[in-house]
Formats: sequence, C-alpha cells, structure tokens
Amino acid sequence: MTGPLRNPADARVVIIGAGIVGCSLADELTARGWRRVTVLDQGPLPAPGGSTSHAPGLVFQTGPSKTMTEFAAYTVRKFGSLDVDGLPCFNPVGGLEVATTEARWADLHRKAGLAASWGVRGELIDPRQCKKLWPMLDERLLHGGFHTPDDGLARALLACRAQQARAESRGARFLGRHTVTGIERAAGRVTGVVTDRGAFPADHVVSAAGFWGPVIGALAGVDVPLLPLAHQYATTAPLPELDGVNDPRTEASRPILRFQDRDLYFREHTDRLGIGSYAHRPMPVDPYTLPAFDDAPVMPSALPFTEEDFAPSWQDSIGLLPALGASRVAEGFNGVFSFTPDGMPVLGETRALRGFWLAEAVWVTHSAGVAKAVAEWMTDGRPATDIHECDLTRFEDAQRSPAYTEERGAQNFIEVYDVIHPLQPMAQPRPLRTSPFYPRQQELGAYFLEAGGWERPHWYEANAPLAEGLRLPERDSWSARHWSPIAAAEAAATRERVALYDMTPLRRLEVTGPGALDFLQRMTTNQLAKKPGAVTYTLLLDEAGGIRSDLTVARLAPDRFQVGANSGADLDWLLRHAPEDVGVRDITSGTCCIGVWGPLARDLVQPLTRDDFSHGAFGYFKAKQTYLGHVPVTALRLSYVGELGWELYTTADLGLRLWDTLWEAGREHGVIAAGRSAFNSLRLEKGYRSWGHDMTTEHHPYEAGLAFAVRPAKGDFLGRATLTGLSEETATRKLTCLTLDDPAANVLGKEPVYVDGAPAGYVTSAAYGYTLGRGIAYAWLPAAAAVPGTAVHIEYFGEKVAATVAQEPLFDPEMARLRR
Repeated sequence: MTGPLRNPADARVVIIGAGIVGCSLADELTARGWRRVTVLDQGPLPAPGGSTSHAPGLVFQTGPSKTMTEFAAYTVRKFGSLDVDGLPCFNPVGGLEVATTEARWADLHRKAGLAASWGVRGELIDPRQCKKLWPMLDERLLHGGFHTPDDGLARALLACRAQQARAESRGARFLGRHTVTGIERAAGRVTGVVTDRGAFPADHVVSAAGFWGPVIGALAGVDVPLLPLAHQYATTAPLPELDGVNDPRTEASRPILRFQDRDLYFREHTDRLGIGSYAHRPMPVDPYTLPAFDDAPVMPSALPFTEEDFAPSWQDSIGLLPALGASRVAEGFNGVFSFTPDGMPVLGETRALRGFWLAEAVWVTHSAGVAKAVAEWMTDGRPATDIHECDLTRFEDAQRSPAYTEERGAQNFIEVYDVIHPLQPMAQPRPLRTSPFYPRQQELGAYFLEAGGWERPHWYEANAPLAEGLRLPERDSWSARHWSPIAAAEAAATRERVALYDMTPLRRLEVTGPGALDFLQRMTTNQLAKKPGAVTYTLLLDEAGGIRSDLTVARLAPDRFQVGANSGADLDWLLRHAPEDVGVRDITSGTCCIGVWGPLARDLVQPLTRDDFSHGAFGYFKAKQTYLGHVPVTALRLSYVGELGWELYTTADLGLRLWDTLWEAGREHGVIAAGRSAFNSLRLEKGYRSWGHDMTTEHHPYEAGLAFAVRPAKGDFLGRATLTGLSEETATRKLTCLTLDDPAANVLGKEPVYVDGAPAGYVTSAAYGYTLGRGIAYAWLPAAAAVPGTAVHIEYFGEKVAATVAQEPLFDPEMARLRR
C-alpha cells in the first residue's frame, strides 16, 4: 500500500524466516533489482526446522478463491522450472480427489466448475478410471473422482535451495542460526532487526516466520492473527504394491490422493505411503514454548506422534486402500503449521510500523505466488493479483483477539476438508457484533448469517405468512441452503410497499478538516466539489487504475464528509495518504443505519419530520441532517435496491428508538423488516455492483461498467494517468449481465461461463430475480461476447444452464421509481 522506493537498489530488506516463503521472496525481490536482501533464520540452513522442513509438498490448485488458485498456479509454474543437481523441485504427478458419498461427488462437480472458472485443467472420472490411476483403491466405495493432471508435489527444501542460490547470485545473503530478539524502529518506521549475533539495519522487514509469526509480530508491536496447530503425518512400512514402481529421485509417480470424506490425503515416498490426517482433534501449539533447533528431538516443528489420535484414520485408510491392512505405521509426527480465523494468509505492510511487512500463514501450495505478490507490492506499490482476501487489514478489531483467533483457527482446521456452502457461517463465537436493532430482529424471527463478525438478518420468519401461495421454482439442495421463500415475499413487499433494512454493518468513515475536499478529490474518481448536502458515488483506484473500492461520499459541511466504504483496507488506504490537515476516522461502531425503501417510503418518513422530504426539496443523491421523531438522523437519499427511499443514520445509543419510531409509523403502510437475501436479489435486478465480488483491483472502471463514476476533467486523481486512452469501447473484457433462460434455474456464483462451448469467463454474483421471475448472474466475459442477445451457458454442478446476455439494468432502466 506504499509506493516504491525511488532507489530500489538501495533498499535494505531483512526477511525473517528462510522457509519456502522467505526463500521465494528473496528470489522475487532480487529478480526485480533489489540486491540488498538479507534472510535470517534461527535454525541451520537449508532446513531450519519450520513447517517447510517437514512439509509433504501437496499442491492442489483449485479452490473457491480465484486469488489462491492463481498463487498455486504460479507456484506450479515456478517450481516446475527449477531443479537442484538434476533433481526437479516439482513433480507433476497430478491430483485425484475421490468421493465416497453423494455429497462429496456433488461437491467435486462444483470443484470441476471452479477449475474451469480459474483456468485449471481437470476432469471428473468414474471409479474404474480412479482405480487405473491408483490401483490400490477399492473402487467399490467410490462414486467417482476429480483428476487434475497439472497438480503435484513441491519438493519444498529443494525449491528453497534453488531460489536461495539464485537470490545469492544477485547479491542476497542467507544467514542461519540468527535468532531475532528485537525489531528497531524510529518515527513510526522500522529501522532494523536485532539478533543474538548482531543487528541488521533495514528499510523493510518482512516477517515470513510461519508459525513463529506471532512471536516476531510481538517484537514489532504488531498482532498477527495466526494459530499454530499440529497436523498428523504418518509413513507406512515398505509396501509390496510399490516395490519398483517409483524412481527414488522423484519419489512418486501416482497422483496425490485426497480422501476428504475422512479428512485424509496420501502421497508416495518411493516404496512407502505418506498419510496426512485432519481427522483428529485440534492441537493448538504455543510458539513461545517450542524448543530451539538444537534442543528439539527432530526439529522444532515436528512434535511427537500421538498414535491414539491417528488410530481411526489408519482404519479409514485401510478401508479405502485395503492393501494397507497388511502393513503398519512405521513412523509419524505431529507437524506444526499455521491457521488464521478465515483460513487465508496474512499479507501486507502494517500502517502502525511502516516498512514492517507480513507474509504469514502461507502453505507451500501458495508460497511462490504469495512471494511474487508481496515482491510486486514492495517494489511496484501494488500486487498484480487482487489480494483483498489476504490483506492484513481485513480483520476487524473484534476479530483480532487471541480468543477469536484460537476459536476460528481451530474450526478452520476441523473444516479444512469439509463441504462448505458459500453462505455457511462459523458457529462460534456468535453473536459477536450486533446492531442496535438486534433485539427487534430476534423478536421477528430473523435468520442470521455472519460476516465481518456482524450478525446479518437474511430473512424474517415473521414474514412467512406473506410467502404463502407464492409460486416459486423448486430449488436444488445446494441453492436451497441458507435460503427461504420468505425472501421472495420480502422482495415483493419492498417493490410494492416499504421495508426496513439493517445497513449497520456497512463501514462508515468520517473525513474532516480544511483539506478534506482536496484530499478526497485527489483520492477518488468522481467530482466531489459540490455544495454541502450532495452525495456522490465514486471509486478508489490504485496507481494502475485498478478498483480498490467504491465509495458513497456525502458532503455534510464544507469540511466534513461521511464516506460509505467497504473494508478496513479503505480506512488504511486513506489514513496512509491523508495530509496533516485532514482527519480520517471509522465511525461504524458508534453509529447505525436503516434503509427505508419502497414506493411508500416517503409516506412513512414524511410525517415524522418537519423537513420537506418531497422529491423537489430532497432529491436523489442528496443528504439532510434532520430529526425523525425524537431521533437526530443523517438522511441520505440513496437506494441500493432500486426503490424510493433513504439511508437513515444515527448514533448507536438511539438506534433502537429509531427502529421503533419507523416501525410504529410504518404499520399503516404495511411495513416489514427485510433481509439480505431479498436485498441481493433486488440489487442485481438493478445492476448495482458489489466490490470484492463483481470488481477488484484487477479491473478498471470502464470494464466494470462504472465509467459514469470517473471524471478525468475534474483534475488529477490517483490512477487517472493510467486511465488515459481507456474507455468502454477499448475494454477487452466486461462485467456482463446474464439472465437464465429457464425460469426454474439457479446459480450461486464462481461458476464458469461458456461461449461457443469453451470456458470464457466466470460468474461474480448471482441471485434469483423475484420481480423478473428468473435467475440473474453477473459475469466477466470477453467484450466480443458481452453483447445483448448472445447465448452462453453456465456450468452448475456439471449441468449446462442456458443463459443470455442482457441489457442492463433489468429493472426500471428509466430510474423512474428512484426519482419520484
């Protein structure tokens, strides 16, 4: 999030940790011209005793995260090009995931769709084909498998050696047996690293310490939300079935086998099998108590094997691979590695200590890709790959406690191989963050899901009578999860009468000071030089023109703005760039918001205030500070659902009073409370984008259909120069609206979109359009295919769902319902 140094060759970088991430990062940085790179580790090189030293090296590229898939794909490409003394650093044996249940078989169909979306080769195969790839399998147990021929085994220590040699040839140095004891700083910047063998001045320090990350972070005054956990790995005795099968130099020839229905994976070690298990109880490890390398029986990251924990997994292994019944576990260990509250890495530069970077909770699978992104971030000011899912700013303060990290980290371990629905929330700790309206929502029977620690109503059982008699298409078991027909009734009530939506979890920032306008003008794309009372939709871009976020900016006074933002990264970005005469603060937790939307919204609100809420006096995209009953509110004439209405903000202590005031006044108008399920349907009918889903830093405004929010003529702003020469006409890809041809069809998001029978893009957001009576999907497609009327199909659990490119917005293109 900081710009590149003017003289990158002079930048002094200290990387803490010589595991696969540290070695990969040193290679990536030196390849970009940064020569003064020092890599420190407390253990001996090249195997210092962290997670890399015992890693089984599995690289499966496909997952629900496009970012993580790209990281893994780069790891495959890079390590596939490296060797040490003729030994390859990557063995492309492929991957095979097998299904022994109907649920897993369905999930493998979904995973095959993800692979197609992200450009990974893969195919679903029958039990006979699985048996051909893995002769030891009992194919009678199988429904089938998913084969990915380009996956394989990364030989992590060899990859470390190869990258270390390349980095050293460019000027880097690697020093083992240097235990870090302190991080030096001055004036808010890191200045060096202190070890037991001397100090090392630094302009940048990167913590790539793996499960020791919290220890290093503490030395810098930075909390690292990471939980070290032990994971069991066992090796069998020599197996006759593998005798003479594998070359000892490459160790394996058959695909990595994943038996996720029993939380197991298998890989060959020449004539033995290695078995990894996630089936056991979570085993948290305190990194402060781990022995030093010389004091550890094997290495610090290899703890004693607990046979009793592995016993059920051994029986499950025999069930899948009967030949193991004649063998035994020859050796095993409990290997320590890292989990975070959401299972993703923690990457980025801390604002509290400039120049101190985190590259933590990274597995071998994604190591080279992560290192490339962090190196780009450090040298170019931005990674080429969108990393918002991994950004260290994504965790709220309420999510950074040790208790939260431990609970969620342990749960992620338990669920690592589970079939997880995209909407499925964690069970604990809940409720954590609630809006002031929570008691009323409970009384109305809210069905809560969770995001960012917030409890979010998705529908209300109190509205069930409104859903009686509705004729809706029957849903498949997957799309029916965390869904109710009540959502359709809530959407209809919003379109026909009026509904209250809890918008409290949306982030709110306050920007103040004499330089506030100039600052926001410089940071965003749209024209903000308007009179107080104006509201503007605008974008945050990075230096390359990528969309960092979309914002709603209300000018409440000449030097005071309320900014509707998306994430902690927005706050961090603005704080990094704010001059001394501008204050930026997060006001989310101290405030709350109700969206009052529907054709009767004015009838509900107007009697509660002495101010004129008519269209002429209070137009669309305007703001007014007023009172509703006894409650002071900031009212913004906005609507994310395409209906007349307002976002009403007040302080958290008055939130419940605001809800009750609106609820009582709305009774005569048939007011209801509505949830996010209806909300998402309505916003897609209107074509409103969701940052992080529909667009990210990988997209520019003209591709995303947001040209209206860019005003180059207003003067310079961040990213403006990069947009020169770009337009909707020059865009080679576009965010495209699709409608499903079959009114009964559904998709959920991230499915591949096929044009002329070949995968050409992927779905970003999807929902059933209750007003339109059919499914809606937004997708990234080549511009040539993004033409209304173009026929495409979406692959949903292996089925081809016909769809057609549509002109957007689908609902009320004249904007008549919003401007009345």
